[in-house]
Amino acid sequence: MPELPEVETTKRGLEPLIVNQTVERVLLHRDNLRWDIPKHLNTTFANQKVKSIKRRGKYLLVEFDVGTLIMHLGMSGSIKVVDKNTPLIKHDHFEVIFTNGKSMRLNDPRRFGAVLFSKDGSHKLLDSLGVEPLEGLFDDTYLYTRSRKKMQNIKAFIMDSKVVVGVGNIYACESLFKSGIDPQRKAGEVSKQKYKLLSENIKSILKKSIESGGTTLQDFSQVDGSPGYFAQTLLVYGREGDSCDTCNGKIERITQNQRSTFYCKQCQT
Repeated sequence: MPELPEVETTKRGLEPLIVNQTVERVLLHRDNLRWDIPKHLNTTFANQKVKSIKRRGKYLLVEFDVGTLIMHLGMSGSIKVVDKNTPLIKHDHFEVIFTNGKSMRLNDPRRFGAVLFSKDGSHKLLDSLGVEPLEGLFDDTYLYTRSRKKMQNIKAFIMDSKVVVGVGNIYACESLFKSGIDPQRKAGEVSKQKYKLLSENIKSILKKSIESGGTTLQDFSQVDGSPGYFAQTLLVYGREGDSCDTCNGKIERITQNQRSTFYCKQCQT
C-alpha cells in the first residue's frame, strides 16, 4: 500500500507537471472506486487552473479556485502524467486532461483508492487525521502524552492515523527496530526516553524513504514510472529468517492486528 513517502513522492513528481496548468476536461472511466466519483467534476473543473498540490496524510489535494480535488491511492494505485493521446491501459479509472496536451491518470487495479471533491478543502476523511510526522508538533512529548494508559501495542499506536498519519507497516517495523522497542509492548508502558528515539527514527526513516522515491514492493511506482528504492535498505521488513545486521540473531515474523510484523527478539525489548 502506498504510504506517506510514496504519496509525498507522487506529490513532488506531479507538482511541476500540473501546477499552473489549465484543465481541458475531466473523464471518469468508471463511476466509483472505494466511493462514488462525483459526476460533476468535468463541469466544475473545466477551464480551471491548478493553483497547488498538497499532501495530507495519504491524501493528495489538488487545489483550484472553485474547490479541491481529493485523491487517495488506496492499496495499489498510482498516478502518472502522459501525453493525452497515449492509449489508456487497464485500470486507468480517472483522467484529467490539460490544455497543454498532457493527461493525469489514476490507475487503481484493486479500486480501494478514491476521487472526491471539497468546496472549501475540508472533508470528514481529513478532519479526523492526526499530526504529520515530519512537522514540529510530532515529537517525544506528543507521543508520550498521547500514549498514557494505552493498552494497545506500540506498533498499532504509531500506525493509528488519528495519532500520527503515514506511518505504515513497513515504516513502523523499521522505526521500532531502530529504536530497540519490542512491537508487542503496550504503548502506555514505553518510556519518554524511548519515545524520543522512536519519534526521531520515524522522522529519519520517512525522510530517507522520500529521498529514495518510496518503497517498491509490489505495486508502487513514481509519476515517471520508475520504482522507489528504499526497499533496498530495509533492515527487518520482509526479512523473516535472515540474520539481524546488528546482533546476528534471526529476524522473526509475527501477526499483529492482521498485519505482518518483522522484528529482532534480541535487539528489541
